[in-house]
Amino acid sequence: MIDHLCRAVISDPEQNLAIERKESDHILPDSKMTPLRFRKRTLHETKIRTHSTLTENVLSHKLQFDGRIISRNGRDACRELIGFFFTHDQSLTIYEYRQFGKNRTIVLPFIQKSIYSHQCGRRKGKQYRLGDFYVGATLTFLSSDASLPESMKENTFFKLRITYIDQIALDSLKTASMEQEDDIIIQETNDRLVFKAIQDVLKEKLHKRGVRILTGLGKYFQQLDKEENGLLDKADFKQALKVFHLEVSEKDFESAWLILDDNGNGKVDYGEFKRGIIGEMNEYRKSYVRKAFMKLDFNKTGSVPIINIRKCYCAKKHSQVISGHSTEEEIISSFLETLKVACSKSDEVSYGEFEDYYEGLSIEIIDDEDFVTTLRTPWGI
Repeated sequence: MIDHLCRAVISDPEQNLAIERKESDHILPDSKMTPLRFRKRTLHETKIRTHSTLTENVLSHKLQFDGRIISRNGRDACRELIGFFFTHDQSLTIYEYRQFGKNRTIVLPFIQKSIYSHQCGRRKGKQYRLGDFYVGATLTFLSSDASLPESMKENTFFKLRITYIDQIALDSLKTASMEQEDDIIIQETNDRLVFKAIQDVLKEKLHKRGVRILTGLGKYFQQLDKEENGLLDKADFKQALKVFHLEVSEKDFESAWLILDDNGNGKVDYGEFKRGIIGEMNEYRKSYVRKAFMKLDFNKTGSVPIINIRKCYCAKKHSQVISGHSTEEEIISSFLETLKVACSKSDEVSYGEFEDYYEGLSIEIIDDEDFVTTLRTPWGI
């Protein structure tokens, strides 16, 4: 039935499609689970006629993907997006699913069907093509291109991370594609090697104290951000790395800075800086972090009162409690104490701060399933 959505999108981008779904586990998409759309919703047959001269066969040459907005704002980070890339004209469109009550969800246009280009990085100005779509890929769009909330319109562009992709369709489309390797791919590979070298140096320093450093670093960046626009200069980042004993060589820092400051204005988003220098958890892990936060943030405000976190956090199955070394209250208090270090407000936790905590924990836990267990057990997800 998803094909009916695709045809409706092309014929009438403004049409909102009503969706009814039965209550199900609210599991986010990732590379190890069934795609969000197949488990969560049933798309009704639409009666919208296609006025386009494009044939159904041409329209079928599309790639479906799920995505999330890269943001420290909880309301934006937890938006559920589904997109389609059409190979016949290299266009794409993205929709947002919004839930109303327990049994009704609607799909709304988020990015209208058109041809778009990268807004930053090595590919800035180049149109999106099939090779740009894979799990973990970052797509950039001008804020004026999308139906965005006021919180996102302040920035010139925004970034979207692909969390799931229809791999069967991708493999089939790649077989028929005539795309060639280019010099940019080599440059991007070299960029990743620069970041990996730095991340490897810092990995040992972070392994045993990842939570403390990542939560503290996130809060420190916010304190340095006097203009509250998420941007800091080179001196700020060097100072932060020194304060948290994460110094890297001048050569490595300058190499990373040249990549991050791609527009040459001397300032970089500190979320991007942290992801480049320290790295980030994979999309499988991130999906559970978002799921846990969405369960806590049932009012969708982007922040959760500390008192609610205390009520929801269950320590009964914690290994220290089971072994008798700690009480449930001691485990809960220890968790809240560490989490509060990241908070700019004493009585609530934002999504960005919640994410910082688990980014740090992710560094300390090697196995994906062990990490997921640390989220599922206390939050009941």
